[in-house]
Amino acid sequence: MTSPSSNGNAQRGLRRRVVVTGMGAITPLGHTVATTWQGLQQGARGVGRLTLFDASTFETQIGAEVKNFDLEAVRRSARPEIAEALDRKNAFGLVAAREAMADARLYTPAAGTTGGFEPGRFGIALGTEGRRDSLLPELAQRKLRVSAPEQVDERRAVLGEIPSWEYLRYSPYGLAYALSAEFGARGPITTISTACTSSSQALGFALDKIRHGEADIMLAGGAECLMEPTMVAGFILLGALSKNNADPQGASRPFDGERDGFVLAEGGAMLVLEDAWHAYRRGAPIYAEVAGFGASINAYRITDSPPDGQGPLIAMRAALADAGLEPSQVDYVNAHGTSTVQNDASETVAIKRCFGERAARIPVSSTKSMTGHMVNAAGAIEAIISTLAIRDGFVPPTMNYQHSDPVCDLDYVPNQGRRQPVHVAVSNSFGFGGSNGSLIFRSYVP
Repeated sequence: MTSPSSNGNAQRGLRRRVVVTGMGAITPLGHTVATTWQGLQQGARGVGRLTLFDASTFETQIGAEVKNFDLEAVRRSARPEIAEALDRKNAFGLVAAREAMADARLYTPAAGTTGGFEPGRFGIALGTEGRRDSLLPELAQRKLRVSAPEQVDERRAVLGEIPSWEYLRYSPYGLAYALSAEFGARGPITTISTACTSSSQALGFALDKIRHGEADIMLAGGAECLMEPTMVAGFILLGALSKNNADPQGASRPFDGERDGFVLAEGGAMLVLEDAWHAYRRGAPIYAEVAGFGASINAYRITDSPPDGQGPLIAMRAALADAGLEPSQVDYVNAHGTSTVQNDASETVAIKRCFGERAARIPVSSTKSMTGHMVNAAGAIEAIISTLAIRDGFVPPTMNYQHSDPVCDLDYVPNQGRRQPVHVAVSNSFGFGGSNGSLIFRSYVP
């Protein structure tokens, strides 16, 4: 039987409307959405000295780590078939997903049970990547370099030493597998790995799956943990990380005239997106509507956005067109705002070109000044922040803004958040490699 929502949309030639019904997060500011949001409202900064490995010989010795996280406790609470697949990154994703599913009234944490959906109409879309500290590379180097082709048995024996769950830890799709097993999702599933844009594009994928009738509910978001020597050293060599070791909490300073790079962060963030009619029928909470999404690629440099902001501009304009909104209707922009010299300037130019003379009057803030840059999970946590800005009528600040920059001359909400109505918010994510994604959220009116 066709639902009233689907039937009505088919008759009118309209897409299904998609709303946010659940949110979950674990970040350097807290282990829940509520504690993270409280920290953001207060201007707290989750940056400190790196403790997950010895960074004393590195030029950058700071990062935004999740504090007091008990990985073994999360593993003990998980289903046996997925517990061993939970490395630190995947465990962040599970913690955030449980909160989001419980918030949407689809999951009962105490009982570990789900309900309120048809499994085949419930999907998962994630932005993340594979592990870099897996046993596989070490074993490959140490044991698998067998010169004779006929030594098949030896190869088989070596591979047999690797537990099956290790492949899931190593693979980008491991978290999606774990979440589908945890919640019983049997609908559309994907894992997207486009660096800093990954979870933003995962949300865009989820939006389209619901709009086009392929799912009623999608769990979408991302998880990240890059706090290991190879990645930190790589970002340092690229000139991307702040070296302000003397003042960790002041190191992430987006749009500031003395910014010197971003602060690497870890964590997880998940949203439950749902067909609005499906949410209404089951009495789910509705926080905001996901109104539009736009994506683009820069075709410029791997690490920098173009000086004219063209790639980000294409993504923002596409998102506005997808939402059926005019630039004049936007009340707030949650900027990608990494705190790198070139990318902050590029985003500023893109916002000016997108919003014209009104750009100077739209509050633009970078919450990475407080959370650090959660890379694959950045788009998802900033989607949650944009949704909460709409719910609470509060624009979070850009902290550590002390020095003006002539090429960054917008209203960056410096150092103190603002109470004001927010009906439409744009959330930007622009990634290494040149990928761009812009999401638009608006207050939901049935």
